[in-house]
Amino acid sequence: MASSGSSSSPTGSNGSGNGNPSATTTGLAGSARGPSTQTDYSRDPARESALTRAVQQIEKQFGRGSVMKLDGNNIKPIDGIPTGSLSLDIALGGAGIPKGRVIEIFGPESSGKTTLTLHIIASSQKMGGVAAFIDAEHALDPAWAKRLGVKLDDLLVSQPDTGEQALEICELLVRSNAVDVIVIDSVAALIPRAEIEGEMGDSHMGLQARLMSQALRKLTGAISRSKTTVIFINQIREKIGVMFGNPETTTGGRALKFYSSIRIDVRRTQTIKEAEVSIGARTRARVVKNKIAPPFRDAEFDIMFDRGISYEGDLLDLAVTCNVVDKSGAWFNYKTTRLGQGRENSKHFLTENKDLADEIRQAVLLSKGLLADKSAKDVPAEPAEELAGAKA
Repeated sequence: MASSGSSSSPTGSNGSGNGNPSATTTGLAGSARGPSTQTDYSRDPARESALTRAVQQIEKQFGRGSVMKLDGNNIKPIDGIPTGSLSLDIALGGAGIPKGRVIEIFGPESSGKTTLTLHIIASSQKMGGVAAFIDAEHALDPAWAKRLGVKLDDLLVSQPDTGEQALEICELLVRSNAVDVIVIDSVAALIPRAEIEGEMGDSHMGLQARLMSQALRKLTGAISRSKTTVIFINQIREKIGVMFGNPETTTGGRALKFYSSIRIDVRRTQTIKEAEVSIGARTRARVVKNKIAPPFRDAEFDIMFDRGISYEGDLLDLAVTCNVVDKSGAWFNYKTTRLGQGRENSKHFLTENKDLADEIRQAVLLSKGLLADKSAKDVPAEPAEELAGAKA
């Protein structure tokens, strides 16, 4: 009877005392690896009909174009404005500063932030654009701006009394759809009205950060629609009590960091001297944030104290790096043309021979894999479409 009971054990069907659940396991695994039986809901007529009704309701309520399918037919390259430095244009993606975006340029004092923005304004004016400069610091030098190529007669300048006034002026200019570039110099000088009307020593914790956050929430959509480039110049501060890591931060809270499509850190690395007289500064610009091209690219160029960014010097350095210009000893040669002995003489030669400088620029852009418009003289090529595809 005992043996009869043991033989009737449910685990003994294959003669093994331990049982064999492999049949069940195999069956489950086989069903898991079998053909997918998931329903393709995207082709369900009922769902497509419901989606069509929803889109029609949205367009009826919010207007035509409020929702659409991103099929790729309407995607256009991002237009840009040259910065005056070809190496910085390439670091930004090839087209320079993009249109319809928020840009932040920050760095220590006297590092070239305002000079860089004035070069951008001059480039925009050369392209037929309208520019505005909101001088919250009340420190704009018209003579220096004119020397950099800015057309003062066409430049809109505002010197607001409060931060609210400055940002309201910026919003009105953006919504006019008639301005291409707006520079705000600087975020640190956008003082809230409550702080100005208060007493010295009063605490106004978080007022400026709240002001910037509110303004950017209102501005970002209008900036994109109007294709206006809004550039915020910012100063740096140091966090108190930071023992490890970088103690530097920028003013105005975190909102500007989030809303900015591009953030550029500008630093002066060394002073350029001639016969013990300072004639310029070597400047490094690092793209610490970039939403249209790969970030963390560096560009180095000279800012001369008499004419701003040295375009020819920047072009010469790039050409040597890309092996477009051959440097043999102290001599610089392009193909069969001898540019000069020494960097300064070669820069002077390129300044006097604009056609040759443009030919070298085209060769540099081609060596970088960027599309070069050979008919353009002052505007770099527009490779944003290629870069966007590469980034995607």
